[in-house]
Amino acid sequence: MNRKLIIRLGAAAVAAFVLAYAASPLLAARSLVQAAKAGDAQGLERQVDFPAFRQSLKDELNARMMAEMRKDPRLADSGLSGLGMLLAPAIVGGAVDAFVTPQAISAMVREGQAPKPEFKRQADEPKAEDKRVRQSWGYRDLDTFAVTLTRDDQPGERVALLMKRRNLFGWKLAGIDLGAPE
Repeated sequence: MNRKLIIRLGAAAVAAFVLAYAASPLLAARSLVQAAKAGDAQGLERQVDFPAFRQSLKDELNARMMAEMRKDPRLADSGLSGLGMLLAPAIVGGAVDAFVTPQAISAMVREGQAPKPEFKRQADEPKAEDKRVRQSWGYRDLDTFAVTLTRDDQPGERVALLMKRRNLFGWKLAGIDLGAPE
């Protein structure tokens, strides 16, 4: 009897560990989304690795900008594309450093868009409440969990918030993917 009890307790402990291991990013992502929707800056500061997130956003924006510059025939024909490619990372880096704050991440989650340095909202742009943001959640690998945001009014554009494992059960928002796969 004792041996069966020990085996059952061991199996229950292993099952509990696997469940906690698999569920930990879901709980962390849910907590991040709730803090963002509530505008809880302190909660977001605890759940976001800002230096890693900023670097990830810089990389994504620089890659997107370089691709756009290469596609634009006007820039390719003028000699300015090389200068633009040299200056773009510095401009993007400064903007990202200035605009990625808990408030910007909160707005990103609510609106389903990457933070943009906008100084005023255009009059004809619908308010955030008018846009429905859908979320899908899933593992990218054992140490990366993605919360993919898609807006109903822009179904082709996706933003994936990448949660990275920081210890056995701890997760932080540490990256972004602006071209998130469907």
